Amino acid sequence: MLDSSDRKLLRLLQENAHLTANELGEALNLSPSQAGRRRQRLEAEGYIRAYGAKLDAARLGLGVQAFVQVQLASQRPEDGESLSRLMQSQPEIVSTWTLTGEADFLLRVYCRDLAALNRLIHDVLLPHRAVARIQSQIVMDQLKQDAPLPL
Repeated sequence: MLDSSDRKLLRLLQENAHLTANELGEALNLSPSQAGRRRQRLEAEGYIRAYGAKLDAARLGLGVQAFVQVQLASQRPEDGESLSRLMQSQPEIVSTWTLTGEADFLLRVYCRDLAALNRLIHDVLLPHRAVARIQSQIVMDQLKQDAPLPL
């Protein structure tokens, strides 16, 4: 069970994962050791899965962001598992979700350019025997950046 201090600590870490125990303690009105123990407990209990850096895709040469919907031709478990392994192996695919509705998967992809997106769709995904149809949407502008979880 999370209390208000745990939730505030998680909000603070989502904004800046580099906060020290001293800084967290000050923000939470706790001693640095208490704040540090809370952080360790939240890590051990799985509330905090990892720490990472938010990178600028455009500055890294990844000029195309797209969402790709995949509709399956087959509902056989082995085909779905094979497609899942294929998606996991493609570095351009940064997120994958299973969905209800017409599409079975939604992929978030980052590619250097449209030619790279075209290769991913036509040379990698479409040839897979489990894929019936693909529909892609190219992101024109991201109006809201990936936000912290609402706590």
